[in-house]
Amino acid sequence: MRSVSPEQAGSPSQADGSAAWEAVLTSLEQDAAGQTADPGAVAGWSEPAGLGPIPRELVGRASRLLAAQRDALAALEASRRSVASQMGALRAVDATREPRGSVYLDASA
Repeated sequence: MRSVSPEQAGSPSQADGSAAWEAVLTSLEQDAAGQTADPGAVAGWSEPAGLGPIPRELVGRASRLLAAQRDALAALEASRRSVASQMGALRAVDATREPRGSVYLDASA
């Protein structure tokens, strides 16, 4: 995920604070959509500085974004559990195999 600094989004004054927050939310929404389209695409993220409190009119949008991120996290956790279960099954099969070490025959007897 990208970081949008207040300088990129405008001055964080009362009027521009909303624009800065909108830019950050747009960036996060685009990153979330990209992660949904390609879960293997991982991008770094750093917290934007100097935004101040989120404007009241953007709280609903931020809440929806948070819910989408939580849903994505739940899906990733379900996938992780599934893979762990499959790995456990593979390890159980491997444990039943006989070792394939060298076999020696005492021909002197």
